[in-house]
Amino acid sequence: MASEIKKIGVFTSGGDSPGMNSAIRSVVRTCAYLKIECVGIYRGYEGMIDGDFKPMDARSVNNIINKGGTILKSARCEEFRTPEGRKKAHEQLKKAKIDAFVVIGGNGSFAGALAFNEEFNFPIMGIPGTIDNDILGSSYTIGFDTAINTVVDVIDKIRDTASSHNRLFFVEVMGRDVGHIALNAGVGAGAEEILIPEQNLGLERLLDSLKRSKKSGKSSSIVIVAEGDKIGKNVFELKEYVEEHLPIYDVRVSVLGHMQRGGNPTCFDRVLASRMGVKAVESLLEGKSNYMVGIRDTKLILTPISEAIKAHTEVDKELIRVSDIMTT
Repeated sequence: MASEIKKIGVFTSGGDSPGMNSAIRSVVRTCAYLKIECVGIYRGYEGMIDGDFKPMDARSVNNIINKGGTILKSARCEEFRTPEGRKKAHEQLKKAKIDAFVVIGGNGSFAGALAFNEEFNFPIMGIPGTIDNDILGSSYTIGFDTAINTVVDVIDKIRDTASSHNRLFFVEVMGRDVGHIALNAGVGAGAEEILIPEQNLGLERLLDSLKRSKKSGKSSSIVIVAEGDKIGKNVFELKEYVEEHLPIYDVRVSVLGHMQRGGNPTCFDRVLASRMGVKAVESLLEGKSNYMVGIRDTKLILTPISEAIKAHTEVDKELIRVSDIMTT
């Protein structure tokens, strides 16, 4: 693979997700395999501006494939949003003789990389690392599978106590403005109702659903609420509304929060991250830039970053239909 690229930087940016370490490992070891130098950039764009770089070889990524979080750390950097900040970052990269970089992150991270490329014509490649699964150009993002398995495991435990005390639990999950985590985990955990931003069920339908559950003989119920759902201002308002209109229910709220980002990545996320890391490095050496590596129908594909950040992915309408049938 003929290329002028001799040294590649790799970093993680934005919110962490399980599998980021697997992706770092893949990038580093692919560079080692292809006899290309690799440099770890600590703390994302913030570290790029500060010149917080460290050479990495195949041995430096031993025993990280199974670990959550990111060994390169992550940060959100307001300074990089400015032309002056990006200029500082470029100067640091030139000083370190870094010829291209791979960014592992989400929409905001990719938008920053795209702006950087437009200003300095610097080769970049993106790997989607976010539990939200909300990036166009990939059926799955690194960390999503781990997150939904974490949520299902927690809901299974919550159901034990819900059944013991005949309670209704509202369980809020992450996902920002999309309902992928809520929908998949809700179906997988057998939730009685799933509230997602893409499908505004309304408060009255929620009450009707809970009444039907009670009439059918269910003594406890689990309702999964995506954090971006618009039915109420927040999950606690939903609790108060149900308590007011259906006093027969003993209602509890569980906000799962950042536990969904943690934990050891699943095998699926480890394999996906490994495949994407290889593809990212090879694509840069083939002269490609401004692309995000994605997966569709089990095949790796490249999507222009400008397209990937345009909008969120849509939830699976077939899975919504399955959910409606299962919650009957």
